Amino acid sequence: MQQIADWLEKLGMSEYAERFAESDIDTSVLRDLTDQDLKELGVSLGHRRKMLRAIAELVGAAPPSPQPALTEPKPQDTAERRQVTVMFSDLVGSTALSARMDPEDLREVIAAYQKCVDKTVRRFGGYVAKYMGDGVLVYFGYPQAHEDDAERAARAGLELVAAVGDLKTQAALQTRVGIATGLVVVGDLIGSGAAQEQAVVGETPNLAARLQGTAEPNTVVIAESTRKLLGNLFEFENLGAKDLKGVAGPVRAWAALRPSSVEGRFEAMHASGLTELIGREEELDLLLRRWSKAKTGEGQVVLLSGEPGIGKSRLTAALMERLATEPHTRLRYFCSPQHTDSALYPIIGQMQRAAGFAHEDTAQTKLNKLDAVLAQGFTPPQDAALFAEMLSLPNDGRYPTLELTPRQRRQKTLEALTAQMEALSRQKPVLMIFEDAHWADPTSLEAFGRAVDRIRTLGVFLIVTYRPEFEPPWIGRPHATALILNRLDEREIAAIIDGVTGNKLLSPSLRQDIIERTDGVPLFVEEMTKAVLEADSESGARQAAGAVPFAALAVPASLHASLMARLDRLGPAREVAQIGAAIGREFSHALLKAVAGKSEAELAASLDRLVAAGLLFRQGVPPHATYLFKHALVQDAAYGTLLREPRRALHARIAETMESQFTGIAENQPELLARHCNEAG
Repeated sequence: MQQIADWLEKLGMSEYAERFAESDIDTSVLRDLTDQDLKELGVSLGHRRKMLRAIAELVGAAPPSPQPALTEPKPQDTAERRQVTVMFSDLVGSTALSARMDPEDLREVIAAYQKCVDKTVRRFGGYVAKYMGDGVLVYFGYPQAHEDDAERAARAGLELVAAVGDLKTQAALQTRVGIATGLVVVGDLIGSGAAQEQAVVGETPNLAARLQGTAEPNTVVIAESTRKLLGNLFEFENLGAKDLKGVAGPVRAWAALRPSSVEGRFEAMHASGLTELIGREEELDLLLRRWSKAKTGEGQVVLLSGEPGIGKSRLTAALMERLATEPHTRLRYFCSPQHTDSALYPIIGQMQRAAGFAHEDTAQTKLNKLDAVLAQGFTPPQDAALFAEMLSLPNDGRYPTLELTPRQRRQKTLEALTAQMEALSRQKPVLMIFEDAHWADPTSLEAFGRAVDRIRTLGVFLIVTYRPEFEPPWIGRPHATALILNRLDEREIAAIIDGVTGNKLLSPSLRQDIIERTDGVPLFVEEMTKAVLEADSESGARQAAGAVPFAALAVPASLHASLMARLDRLGPAREVAQIGAAIGREFSHALLKAVAGKSEAELAASLDRLVAAGLLFRQGVPPHATYLFKHALVQDAAYGTLLREPRRALHARIAETMESQFTGIAENQPELLARHCNEAG
């Protein structure tokens, strides 16, 4: 620890030595520290910036072509179809730099730039596919998909612009970024040695590169395909239609300026308005009864769970609509998959929105706004000082100086948050909504755990929404109610379809196809219906008959990333999912084993993982079990990744296996055998 103490003393910041020692930080972990880590240690904003620069100098220059971290998922040498968001980043003015700089100096500049790109995009789950001198090609959605890949790409682009501008090199650097989303074939390993790369084929990478070429320095330009997936999550500038070399027809482009101040993700993705709430009357009535009880001073908690897209956020929105005319204080907290390790992220976001912070606000203005909102709860000065520090705002002398260790500061902050909730509840009833708790950071979970314990005797109603994989520690409390949202029935699905189509007519066969493929999940119903309406308006002109498996077309772009994220988490079990998807929505253990050619132990492990992940239902006990895909769209997504020739070979293998080993299927279900023979060509 003495080395750390000496380093801090050299920086003129020896006052932090004790905090570093208490947190067991030595030189081996120094280079891994982030701004958030330093913030939790109680380091001021200015000192954090100085420390991070000093850490960067300790690490030294990066090699010309930085490699992804060892923990980063590695793509396989297996090509597949999938939706990918492609980012192309380029260093502005590199030609001019090469004319006036020594080659060695230029090498250091480019190495610093490449390292900056690599570090930034990996923070957002991106994969650096190729370095091309001063250009970098990045994939979001391959080899690991995330349900918010388009958002991750846009945030990474904006962060990259800022990070490159902050680089301390011999010349001031600028970058430009282009982003596009679309279906590609990706995964072929080409080249060898250091030149080996994962090839991507399709219009999307070319579009991203061309958009980058049109961007002004320090600008992120995105394609219309990406813009549609982002809703109002960002502030955009419409750049109009652009003629791009090698791209047919004018292409609409947008500049992503900054993240928007929209209250929540659900609102951002439903900017055009909400559809009518269907099939949730009983659940809404339960929430209203719990609210009535909370208003009398008997605090209530509802633990609202359900799979993605089932309508958790829509139900809470309906409750807020019903309570709009009642006097109450509303506090909404939003967790994020990109900030699962950011301490108090949802609480910080709520306080920033409540104070009305704007992008152009100075620190002084933000402090004034914070004071105004804290005055509503008669917040004592020492608590206000803790909240200002939590929001990374400097103390300009208006608050007392608190001499606290990191552990004491954390404890006092959690106590201050509970005290603020109590103070607000004494004025009028409080509605608290803690959304997507499955993405919550540990400190926020502790803060809400304290709230759950305390609100029992307060006029507070807390709703916690989460997915089934999360196990809230508050189940079983006498004032807590668990509420699980189930899928909708066929009549309710039809009502949602009518709400989306309006006065547009869909053929009975199309309506039935939507009903069957969406399995009662409201979001799936809405997005499938919208996709069908859009395809109808475009007359399917860009879809060559037989060029793509129907399943790939059946998955709307807005759902593709979410479905692929579930499949990519499966590891080797994903191949079993693909084989099962080719067989059909339902398949037997025996047929799957015969086609897959895997050992019983290997197959059982993969199937167990698919069942545990909630992608398959299992009936019976292996080897006599049958399996059913929980969602038709998950089956479509798994099947849609297969390229044409591997897909044909797989269908041929299935048909041959049925004919030779499962004659009962061939005789009793000849249409099933015929389908596989037809798909095999």
